[in-house]
Amino acid sequence: MRNSKLDTGIGSIQWFIFLLANSLTIPIIVGQVFQFSPVEITELMQRTFFIVGITSLLTGWLGHRLPIPDGPAGIWLGVFTLMGQMAVAQGVGKVGGSLQLLEGAMLLTGAFLIIIGLAGWMTKLLKLFTPLVNGVYLTILGFQLSGMFLKGMIGVNDASTKIQPGIVILSFAIFILVLVLSVWGRGWLKSYAVLIGMVVGSIAFIILFGSQPMPKTSSIISLPDVLAWGTPTLDAGMIVSSIMVAFVLISSIIASVAAMKQVFGEKDDEHAKTKEDRKHGSLKSAGIISGINTMLSGIFSTVGVVPFSVAAGFVRMTGQSRMLPFFIGSIVLAVISFFPTVYTLFAILPSPVAYAAMLASFTSMAGIGISSVLKEPLDQRRLTILSTALSLGTGVMFLPSVIFSALPAVLQYVFSNGVMVGMLVALIFEQVWRPKQVQSSIRTPIAK
Repeated sequence: MRNSKLDTGIGSIQWFIFLLANSLTIPIIVGQVFQFSPVEITELMQRTFFIVGITSLLTGWLGHRLPIPDGPAGIWLGVFTLMGQMAVAQGVGKVGGSLQLLEGAMLLTGAFLIIIGLAGWMTKLLKLFTPLVNGVYLTILGFQLSGMFLKGMIGVNDASTKIQPGIVILSFAIFILVLVLSVWGRGWLKSYAVLIGMVVGSIAFIILFGSQPMPKTSSIISLPDVLAWGTPTLDAGMIVSSIMVAFVLISSIIASVAAMKQVFGEKDDEHAKTKEDRKHGSLKSAGIISGINTMLSGIFSTVGVVPFSVAAGFVRMTGQSRMLPFFIGSIVLAVISFFPTVYTLFAILPSPVAYAAMLASFTSMAGIGISSVLKEPLDQRRLTILSTALSLGTGVMFLPSVIFSALPAVLQYVFSNGVMVGMLVALIFEQVWRPKQVQSSIRTPIAK
């Protein structure tokens, strides 16, 4: 008989590792783009941990009520990157103004999401996201993430293309270990495969390659700063961008909820109290809480968050579907943001090991997408839409980003992002090319 308290404890650690792994790299990327100092990057990491922990708790408790954590949204990261590159090119004096614009944009986008949620439009928009659209979204997302995680495993990035064979071998060994335990493991070995991979990999990495020096901290407790980048501002361009970002975030929210409910096999009774709540309440409240979370991201000067679709793959592989471990993991991540010694320690964890363990847990993302597509028969219409969306979506991934440079910042992200392109193609085709309705034979009523 399994010990429920032990399961809860270890499950909480796994969720904490998942949240941590998905929060570590974003502050570093944003810091490099905006040319932050090491201290500024560490402070951004503190605020990111705090926001991810708090917003994940809020969405799981009051929003969609599913074990779907929040994390830095890809579209916000894209907007931050483009704004940062333009600001740095124009001069250091423009960096502060760009960051204040981004704060204002997140506050406005959050307000839009709250209005859409309160108006009940989330449920109406849900009709647009058919199993085919969701399937395309999740399949291409799995493809795109695999490239990012594979680069992280072998230590390749935009700044360095030098490969260290020892790190590559260790990363793939951890990947295979987690995959084997997840598929063929028994009992706790299967449930805690990601955690085992992270622990074993980190120990091996430190023994073989050493660890980075521990950053010095000046205080025991430090509270996250509010409006660290200054007073939020807005201009006409950012207002338009905020509206577009809001609709992109809505698609991510709907896809995340749909993917997790598919993992649960649509048996979401434990996550909602009534049938009406299951149909409408969870999605409506998810939109409202996501709006609040986006505004919190602006208030605490970090990259805007959104429910992570990839959590479905993590839950499917680890079996960590209970809400209590999820809540505990979220709270722990938020709490450690108050202790500089702790969050700076996590900042030096070997990233190739984290990428390897997470890639293994995300390998089922494409499988979840394919399962969603196969919920309905693949007739000529659906097969054509599927192949067209996948071809264009994956094709965009191989195009140089410079060809989109003439577009506004948000459009650059949308049209250079294979996931967004594939989903939009599938969504438009689904609405324009309607399936033929099979007319039932008309029976002549029998006179009485």
